[in-house]
Amino acid sequence: MSVAPIQAFSAKAKADPVVGEALKACQKIKELRALAQEHGFVIDENSLYPPNAPQFTEDQLSERLVKALLRV
Repeated sequence: MSVAPIQAFSAKAKADPVVGEALKACQKIKELRALAQEHGFVIDENSLYPPNAPQFTEDQLSERLVKALLRV
């Protein structure tokens, strides 16, 4: 699947502080995906992981999701 919905959701979270705070509060991938779906974005879980480039920044995610998705 494409990373386009992930990029679009990431951009929305950067632009909308309410969505950004909700994203930062997510501790699990399924919570992130559910939040994205609430805002009209369908994210395939496999698209979040390598070899795809990360679409979120460290400051957008909880510490747990940073470790899972950004490999920090």
